[in-house]
Amino acid sequence: MNDAREFLTRLPLCFKPEVAGDLSMTAQYMTRHPVYIVIDAGHCQAHEGLAEAPDVTLHIRDDHLIKLMTGRMHGLTAFLTGKIKVEGNYILAQKLQQVFDPKRIL
Repeated sequence: MNDAREFLTRLPLCFKPEVAGDLSMTAQYMTRHPVYIVIDAGHCQAHEGLAEAPDVTLHIRDDHLIKLMTGRMHGLTAFLTGKIKVEGNYILAQKLQQVFDPKRIL
């Protein structure tokens, strides 16, 4: 899968509610075609476009997002090398990697 928008809109399929617990957040992914994820009450929804007030915004190129989400790039490495830029709550950004299992949709 090479399209970040397609990958992001399918994230709810690999959501792990047992890991998310009572997590409530909105994460905006600023890729070529922006997508935002809403996690609340053990559920996850993906929406194309821009969220009104995201808790965290991730700026990342499409190809880097695919590498990050498929385990070919580590999140800390992406952050330290400037391949991903985070605005907002950094702790929530870290939790995003824990609450999804991308292998379920690849």
